[in-house]
Amino acid sequence: MSNGSDKPGGQNRFTSPPCYASDIAPDYFDPLAVDPDQTRDVSRWRKAERTRLLAERRELSVANRKAASEALAGHLRQALRNRFEGAQGAILSAYWPIKGEPDLRSLMSELHEAGVAIAFPVVETRFAPLIFRRWTPETRMVRGDWNIPVPPSASSVVTPAIALAPLVGWTEDGYRLGYGGGYFDRTLAVLEPRPFVIGIGFDAAQLSTIYPQPHDIGLDMILTESGVRAQRDIA
Repeated sequence: MSNGSDKPGGQNRFTSPPCYASDIAPDYFDPLAVDPDQTRDVSRWRKAERTRLLAERRELSVANRKAASEALAGHLRQALRNRFEGAQGAILSAYWPIKGEPDLRSLMSELHEAGVAIAFPVVETRFAPLIFRRWTPETRMVRGDWNIPVPPSASSVVTPAIALAPLVGWTEDGYRLGYGGGYFDRTLAVLEPRPFVIGIGFDAAQLSTIYPQPHDIGLDMILTESGVRAQRDIA
C-alpha cells in the first residue's frame, strides 16, 4: 500500500493512505478493499476521529446538550409517526445515554405510555451480538459492561423492529462511527428480520466519510437536532 516513507513530509507518499484521509477524495476510496495495510490505516484514522469527536462532545454545555436532546426527541417522535404510525405495539430498542450522548429517556417513557414496547441493548457475552431486554419506567436498572445501566437478567429478551443507534460520528450516506467495539454491526448482521435502524447524533459530529469497510452496515435514517440528515429509500 505504501511506496516508502509513511511520514507526511517524506519523499514518497502513500498511493492510497486512509491514515491521511483528509487528503483523499472520498470517492477515491475503495469500500470493498481488504488490504490489511488499508484496514489498519482506516482503524487508526477512525480512532483519531473518535477521540476528537468525543472531546468536542464533552465540551457541549449542559444547556446546549439539553436543547439538542429535546429537538431530537421531537424529530424522532415525528419520524415514528410518519413511518410507523407512532410505533404502537412495536418493539423499539433505545439506549441509556453515556459520554454526553443525546438523552431521550423522557421520550422513551412517553412512548411506553403510548403502547410502544421499549428495550435496551445488553452485552451478554463479550464480542458476541447484543441481546435486547424489555424496559419500562419502573425497571430497576443494573450495571452492565462498562458500568452502563441495563435492564436486569429477569427482563424479557426481545427482538426490536426499530433500533436507535447513538452516533459518535455520522455521514450523509448513512454510515455510523461508533465506539469501535463492533457490537452494533455484529448484531445487525445476525438479526432476522433486521430492524429499521435510526442513528441519533449531533450536527457537529458530521463527517465527510468513515471510509466504509466490508463489515460496516449503513443505517436506515440519521437524525440530529436539525432533523432528518440521511435516509435510505425502502420500498
